[in-house]
Amino acid sequence: MKQIDLDDLPPRVAQILRGLEAGEDLVLVQGGGLVARLSVATTAPPTADPLSDLPPEEAMAEVMEHFKTMIEEEF
Repeated sequence: MKQIDLDDLPPRVAQILRGLEAGEDLVLVQGGGLVARLSVATTAPPTADPLSDLPPEEAMAEVMEHFKTMIEEEF
């Protein structure tokens, strides 16, 4: 089985995946073609967003630092 850590994904994608409800489908497409269809069997209990407790400036700084680290690791 393959596993993807939501922390490794861009924030918008991780948020969409966390927001899926039981019985809901997610369709992945590329170039207009169907790549995969995922069905949610059960939902995980909600987790606290670690950035929600920070002031907006600090939250943005944290996101940018995470982005910078991902770019540096990639290249």
